[in-house]
Amino acid sequence: MSGSEAFAEIIDGDVYKYYADGEWKKSASGKFVPIINPTTRNTQFKVQACSQEEVNKIIETAKLAQKSWAKTPLWKRAELLHKAAAILKQHKAPIAECLVKEIAKPAKDAVTEVVRSGDLVSYCAEEGVRILGEGKFLVSDSFPGNERTKYCLTSKIPLGVVLAIPPFNYPVNLAVSKIAPALIAGNSIVLKPPTQGAVAALHMVHCFHLAGFPKGLVSCVTGKGSDIGDFLTMHPGVNCISFTGGDTGIAISRKAGMIPLQMELGGKDACIILEDADLDLAAVSIIKGGFSYSGQRCTAVKVVLVMASVADTLVEKVNSKVAKLTVGPPEDDCDITPVVTESSANFIEGLVMDAKQKGATFCQEYKREGNLIWPLLLDNVRPDMRIAWEEPFGPVLPLIRINSVDEGIHHCNASNFGLQGCVFTKDINKAILISDAMETGTVQINSAPARGPDHFPFQGLKDSGIGSQGITNSINMMTKTKSTVINLPSPSYTMG
Repeated sequence: MSGSEAFAEIIDGDVYKYYADGEWKKSASGKFVPIINPTTRNTQFKVQACSQEEVNKIIETAKLAQKSWAKTPLWKRAELLHKAAAILKQHKAPIAECLVKEIAKPAKDAVTEVVRSGDLVSYCAEEGVRILGEGKFLVSDSFPGNERTKYCLTSKIPLGVVLAIPPFNYPVNLAVSKIAPALIAGNSIVLKPPTQGAVAALHMVHCFHLAGFPKGLVSCVTGKGSDIGDFLTMHPGVNCISFTGGDTGIAISRKAGMIPLQMELGGKDACIILEDADLDLAAVSIIKGGFSYSGQRCTAVKVVLVMASVADTLVEKVNSKVAKLTVGPPEDDCDITPVVTESSANFIEGLVMDAKQKGATFCQEYKREGNLIWPLLLDNVRPDMRIAWEEPFGPVLPLIRINSVDEGIHHCNASNFGLQGCVFTKDINKAILISDAMETGTVQINSAPARGPDHFPFQGLKDSGIGSQGITNSINMMTKTKSTVINLPSPSYTMG
């Protein structure tokens, strides 16, 4: 079956359907949400604008489906996930094409995201069978004052309905990173994809449909956040929320009530470069970390903090590599492609103009055409500039010259974010001390920040998030412990 034939049922005319109760449906609202191509700035796709009544039905169905799914053997859950992973990878081309048109992701990177997502689902299936197939056996006499009269059996049980909200920049990978752990743990899933990236997410959901998951277990609702956003996140039928995005997550956390939350809300990832660093390695990492996917990554290098004595050399090396970056449409696999929306481009430009007004050194000419912004390194940035603290989410990178390691650590820790950071040095002892001092969820030594491999723990401190991600952590987060205690009439000890 060709890519277009496989996905024929998910679209009606020129509007993509939403997915509920095992079927692709049109919203009774009769309304749609346009998706703008970042490159052409014209409407590329349309998705259903679902109503609150339709959300109610989806969550009601999800609750019923979850009760049956929780009784499905672990091996069977894993089998279906492996099947979905294979179908996802089989249809990587049409899904990647959506990513190119919706979020201007370079074509090669778009394919990589889909393949990576399939691998994540398969790994999650295997990991889930391992960790959910084990429980604990406790005896009472290990606690002072007790005889062995109680046996405690513990196991992990599902939470219920998990609401998954991924961001625009990885709408497939960061969706399956929530969907797969939820499903292997015995939960049902309601996916609310981002507007930009919704069609790629709908294609991905269809792969789960083709795999044969029970009706109502997986749902995907599209619509305007202003209409259904709060309604979803505050819905009493939702038992867990996994969200990746911006400061919207802070508002969600205040409204969600007493349910488990898993949130990653961005970062201002600092790159500290010491005098003994391998500057060639640092320059390569800064380019990769700061400019891949036009800097639209939570784990992008967002500020370089370099010792003043080596700053000139580093700037020269970085500038030579910036000059080689290709700029243009994602279809041409350019390094720098348009940022996702015009409002994003305007925000980035505001940070650049503020830095210019306050005296930053422009290592390249600032250039913008529509949503396309050319890569820019800003040298001699000072703490009074907005870009020293705010997350541009674009191909503009500030560099601050520091006179001591403590100065770099202080700047990193003064941020309200604490997602990741990195340090470049040949002295592992210094690296460990700096890592311990940095108030971030992860510190990379001699490499740029990165989310992954996908089984690594991924978490943020402060405004960067709540809880921890990564396959194992996500499975554990989407379960809770249940204990069964057997009470014996008299102490009983196993004799050797």
